[in-house]
Amino acid sequence: MLTPEQIEILRTDMLTHSALDVARLSGDDVTLANYYNAEASPAYVVWKTRITQDEIMQNGFDWTRVDNLSVGKARVWEWMFDNGQKSINAAKANVRAGIDAVWVGTAADLAVRANVYVHCKRKATVFERLFATGAGSDASPSIMTVEGRISYAEISGAR
Repeated sequence: MLTPEQIEILRTDMLTHSALDVARLSGDDVTLANYYNAEASPAYVVWKTRITQDEIMQNGFDWTRVDNLSVGKARVWEWMFDNGQKSINAAKANVRAGIDAVWVGTAADLAVRANVYVHCKRKATVFERLFATGAGSDASPSIMTVEGRISYAEISGAR
């Protein structure tokens, strides 16, 4: 559910895109929602808010590096995923600090860190980008304040 301030931002954004005028003026909420739910172009990168342990560790993860971790680092890595969803939220700075603290040192460990971060980012939609803060690049992903798809009803309310 969008706040009144976010609805106003969306409404203002709709007015800035002349290509959306016909859909906006005719009440074509489907076309408008499809526009805002499409991937932003150019690509705009954001931190994912839910990455499962399996997603990271079953896709190119170098398992041999786990044995080389100190007890403390191994414990941190395990505890990061010690929740009901077995997931992390890369949008949180302390989670990224934990990743950086665990996978540090050797070139092999830094390669694991890089692989972990590949799974922690994704491309935002036009809608998500509108409310994200940050650079939105692969090197510096943004933080989302709104995540997911916008509904036809929300479009109608903003229009």
